[in-house]
Amino acid sequence: MAELEALEFGKSDFVLLDQVNMEQFMENLKLRFEMGRIYTFIGEVVVSVNPYREMDIYGKEAIGAYRGRELYENPPHLYAVADAAYKAMKRRAKDTCIVISGESGAGKTEASKYIMQYIAAITNPSQREEVESVKNVLLKSNCVLEAFGNAKTNRNDNSSRFGKYMDINFSFSGDPTGGHINNYLLEKSRVVHQQQGERNFHSFYQLLRGSPQTLLESYHLQGDPAVYAYTKEGAGSSANSDQSSHRAVRAALKVIGFSEDEIESIYRVLATILLLGNIQFGTEEEVVQVEGDGEVVSHVAELTSTQPEQVEKALLFRTVATGGGDVIEKGHSEQEACFGREAFSKALYERLFGWIVGRINGVIEVKDYNPVLHGKNTVIGVLDIYGFEIFDNNSFEQFCINYCNEKLQQLFIELILRQEQEEYEREGVAWQHIEYFNNQIIVDLVEQSHKGILSMLDEACLSGGRVTDTVCLDSMSSRLAQHPHYTDRKLTPADKTMEFQKHFRIRHYAGDVT
Repeated sequence: MAELEALEFGKSDFVLLDQVNMEQFMENLKLRFEMGRIYTFIGEVVVSVNPYREMDIYGKEAIGAYRGRELYENPPHLYAVADAAYKAMKRRAKDTCIVISGESGAGKTEASKYIMQYIAAITNPSQREEVESVKNVLLKSNCVLEAFGNAKTNRNDNSSRFGKYMDINFSFSGDPTGGHINNYLLEKSRVVHQQQGERNFHSFYQLLRGSPQTLLESYHLQGDPAVYAYTKEGAGSSANSDQSSHRAVRAALKVIGFSEDEIESIYRVLATILLLGNIQFGTEEEVVQVEGDGEVVSHVAELTSTQPEQVEKALLFRTVATGGGDVIEKGHSEQEACFGREAFSKALYERLFGWIVGRINGVIEVKDYNPVLHGKNTVIGVLDIYGFEIFDNNSFEQFCINYCNEKLQQLFIELILRQEQEEYEREGVAWQHIEYFNNQIIVDLVEQSHKGILSMLDEACLSGGRVTDTVCLDSMSSRLAQHPHYTDRKLTPADKTMEFQKHFRIRHYAGDVT
């Protein structure tokens, strides 16, 4: 590694380019990537290109090389950024944050893991047992959150399907004293439906392929994902890593502090969801019923510690309040029963995931911290959020994910471009003004009060079901017709082959999304 570090290819910092244009930028990036240099600085920003392979540029020796060094002493690396954040926090006793952004599949989740490992490694081995415990739990939590929050997509075999912001708390001496994880927008629709070639969350396949036969039988499951409606789309994917990952996740849960009963209850909920997906409905004499002999309903009842009649009633009826204040039970249609089953499955998984995150937070949160004894408590935040996504079919999740990425881009523009140029002006530095696209106009398209798409969706939802998709789209199109980043469903002739009656298009900073 030392030999490799002595050799640099191209410009290790883009600010050293003779000419700053797209051709030179891409040429430098390509040259460095081909020579195994996947990181390049732009000032204090590190640009990373995902090599999609293991690289021998991490670990104990590399950590030692970057520890305590200034940002530009060593070749560009994630470790350089992590060390700069840690030093800034210690020197100034100020909170710092590392923001990781990029398209889906860019390598954000791996980057966040390397940053966490680096911070855990450079904080001094402590005599205090609780400090070492906090480090251990922070690292092990990644494994668990990936199992329950990540999935294989067509872009990425280990795609984060939730946003994660992790705070790591430090004492005055720089020891980690705890942390907190915020999770955002779990893609719960994936529980009941995946696009062709994609998988459900890893946890389902790990349970089915990694559990011993006796355990599967106690959950009334078979070990083949193809048997279950919610996992059959991804059943053809490789099984080897699911088995080893399942063992690693169970071990990590124990290290974090989950009891055997809690671990058991997690997998009982997963089994319940898989069985719910296989419940089918039929109509007999105009009454909707559960098809079959009721065995699956009985298994769901057993796993959820309820009675079979209660499960069946919950699946076939809804409770409605009348205008007179009476409460009545109304039978579902077949379609409504299917919607109800899927809503129930998604809600169960979302609550399970939220409970797991809450349980981890309960273990790692700062306890009994006395500022008088231990000094000021500071924080390093690490943001690993969904990457920008464009699929063949983009749903509400992609709308939210891409809006989030627009906000991140806005933060980047604000901190890196606008503030830098304003500082030059204040200090009278001779410089050439750089024109850049300010994406505030796209952020406003989504979030502006009374005028943005979210406000219009709110209005439609408050109308009590009287607004159809078509009426909602008509309203959006009439109010946003002149917006340069919005196109309604009356698209160009080339698009007429597609069924665009329920579509609209947003021109995002990273591409057009329909």
